Parts: sequence; structure tokens; C-alpha cells
Amino acid sequence: MVEKTSRNERKSRVGVVLSARMQKTVVVGVDRTFRHPGYEKVVRRRTKLYARDLLGAKEGDKVRVMEARPLSRLVRWRVVEILERSK
Repeated sequence: MVEKTSRNERKSRVGVVLSARMQKTVVVGVDRTFRHPGYEKVVRRRTKLYARDLLGAKEGDKVRVMEARPLSRLVRWRVVEILERSK
């Protein structure tokens, strides 16, 4: 039996807008750090997420994105709120 999930249980990430040159779409960079399993050194990785933006985020803004249904070939996230505007 498949359990119903509410809208609040979707994945959300916080990242920085890397590009806002497309119409209604922004590229958000989400950084994550972890310790390398073999070398024990701290490694940083950046994941680029394509998100639907109806709030008008600009490059450098810190935003929260939430998982969404596929909106286009690349876009699977949407901007929920702008946490901090760029200077």
C-alpha cells in the first residue's frame, strides 16, 4: 500500500542563484560538505538545480527551493522564498 505524502514533506534546499538569465527559471547552486571516506579530508561539492522562479530572484540571492513535478526537461524545483538579497 502506497502512503499519501503531504506537500510539506517534499525536499527543500537552500542555495545561491548562479544564473537568472532565463525567463521564469534560475540556476541555484547548493553546496554540501562531507568528509572523504578514504582520505578523511573535508570535500565541498556543488549541485546545480534548475528552479521555476516567479518571485524575481537575481544572481547572488540566497533562496529556498522545493521539489516539484517536472516542469520542463531540466526544471524539477521551484523557488519558495528569497531568504537574502544580494548586495
